[in-house]
Amino acid sequence: MMRVDRDVLVIDAAAVTDAILQALFASTRQLKRRGLIVGASGGVDSSVCLALAAQSLGADRVLAVLMPEWESDDESTIRARDLCEDLGVEYIIEHIGPTLEALGCYRRRDEAIRAVFPEYGDAYRQKIGIAGGFLDRDVVPHFNLTIESPTGERQTARMPATVFAEVTAATNMKQRTRKMVEYLHAESRNFAVVGTPNRLEYVLGFFVRGGDGLADVKPIAHLFKTQVYQLAEHLDIPLTIRTQAPTTDTYSLAQTQDEFYFGLPYEQMDLCLWAWERAAPAASTASAVGLRRDQVERVYRDIEGKRRTAVRSLADALLVEPIDLSGTQ
Repeated sequence: MMRVDRDVLVIDAAAVTDAILQALFASTRQLKRRGLIVGASGGVDSSVCLALAAQSLGADRVLAVLMPEWESDDESTIRARDLCEDLGVEYIIEHIGPTLEALGCYRRRDEAIRAVFPEYGDAYRQKIGIAGGFLDRDVVPHFNLTIESPTGERQTARMPATVFAEVTAATNMKQRTRKMVEYLHAESRNFAVVGTPNRLEYVLGFFVRGGDGLADVKPIAHLFKTQVYQLAEHLDIPLTIRTQAPTTDTYSLAQTQDEFYFGLPYEQMDLCLWAWERAAPAASTASAVGLRRDQVERVYRDIEGKRRTAVRSLADALLVEPIDLSGTQ
């Protein structure tokens, strides 16, 4: 039986860093760009990518773009700004709240929420979370909507599929607007845009098509989240960043990535994905992640479904007829 334990995700952080630095330098030359743009959120993934970019090309050839909006955590912006100053990287703060408001992002989302909670208003806060699934086989997986009143009272209700689609479509405008801003600065400077997804996000489709899924180079997409944290320690990323729980920073209520999408903390999901990619039996994975075999089997099925979604999101647009872009006759 294949051995599955946390040691399988341990990497030689120095060697991996060197390989990424060389690849970033080569990619920038291959793309014929002068430098790199990183959308800095204050999270560990973008922080690692920013530090790698600065080491690879030099801080003077890297631009960080910080893009808060009305519902962003102010502390995230502060962490990103402080890291830029520590690295000596130029940064620009582009507040996208007015743009999102003009596009109707907040209005469209709030109108959809009021189909579930008619009393929802401007002073309320909200988030979406997964219910059921891996740990409770008696509950069909679904999404819940949680709102919080101005006085701090919370209510949670199951979301109809139409409401879920409307709310996520509206909030996805945040990621797409940020990418638009990144490419504005990239094209004006002839820089390449760095994508920041880790392997868990890339393989399982935790990104928005045309949003954070869009980039010219993705330097950590081959690394599990656990391994990104190992790089962060090696690169001396501040503890204020390394000790933050991974969040979506998309909804106004605090929301972790596992609560919204993965269903398990990244430490467990990393191992499950590693094991699934190697066709390890669920029984050999269960003890390593602290779950029962039947629960791991449900995780495996969920991985398969999310992987299909990721493949579709990463694919090029469909054509009526294939077009040869090789330039040969």
